[in-house]
Amino acid sequence: MEVPCVRVEREEGETVRRALAERDVLANDFEITAEDGWLYIPVDDPDAVPEEYEIVERPAPAREHPEMPADVLGYEPSYERLGGIVILDEDDPARAEEIAEAVMASALPAKTVLNRASKIRGDLRVREWDVLAGDGTETVHREYGFEYALDLAAVYFSPRLATERHRVVERVHEGERVFDMFAGVGPFVIPAAGRGAEAVGVDLNERAIEYLRENARRNGVADRVNAIHGDVRDVVAGSSDRHGSDADPDRGYEDWADRLVMNLPHSADEFLDAAVTLAGEACTIHYYDIQHEDDPFGPGERAIREAAEPDYDVSVEERTVVRSYAPHELNVCLDVRLSQ
Repeated sequence: MEVPCVRVEREEGETVRRALAERDVLANDFEITAEDGWLYIPVDDPDAVPEEYEIVERPAPAREHPEMPADVLGYEPSYERLGGIVILDEDDPARAEEIAEAVMASALPAKTVLNRASKIRGDLRVREWDVLAGDGTETVHREYGFEYALDLAAVYFSPRLATERHRVVERVHEGERVFDMFAGVGPFVIPAAGRGAEAVGVDLNERAIEYLRENARRNGVADRVNAIHGDVRDVVAGSSDRHGSDADPDRGYEDWADRLVMNLPHSADEFLDAAVTLAGEACTIHYYDIQHEDDPFGPGERAIREAAEPDYDVSVEERTVVRSYAPHELNVCLDVRLSQ
């Protein structure tokens, strides 16, 4: 089977392998091969490989699967991975400890195991964690070729939404003005800027904005990103805290945006007046909502029409079910076009 491999001289092999391992891009299901003084190191995300490395397609033998947590435990545990962190959601402390020990004893590349200790709380959307193994709650997550430094104890981030974020970002065009009203550490803002957009991210969580600025630099898009700490309604009113951002403090964003992201599904409707103020003559809104499965899109569409009409013509371009949120409740996205 042909797989993407980094081609490197044999004497540099271990140094390069370690660098790729740190970036979490090694394809661990395939063996490293050697030929004519070169090593071929399989990778699973070529977009995340530094540009200085040469990538080629070549056959690589499959590696015997390493021992995973299920092999240690005798049953398949439920967990998520975020960078070097493994996340559990176990109510039984003894079972959580058992799984954490199995994770650390397995070949899973994990530095820390956390168990959710509370629900998401407050306006900053953060939760408490029990650290079962390792040290700390900070990590670097890689997603579709971009890196995001974050601290799970200080900011909100869901790896489950990676596919949905990619769906939205793939619609961004070079030169667009993209405004994320609840930006977090930047998983919409950073790749939008990476596609050549001018991107603005606002968040009430000051730590999230600090990470957003760091992530803009980390991904080489700081010149196209404005990170603003504050309530987005204050940004519209011109009274936000922009200290330390790349934004011009005298700049307004009224009638500015070509594309708006509203990923605050429990209360995005409370910010629709601000969204309409931010929207340019023609603007696409990605509006996230959580509603009963009997009518998952209706309440959001009605709220958008009430806020935008008659100043804008409103058309729904796409209705997407993102995931099941709870029994009989769906997390959905409405892609809505506003046109004057």
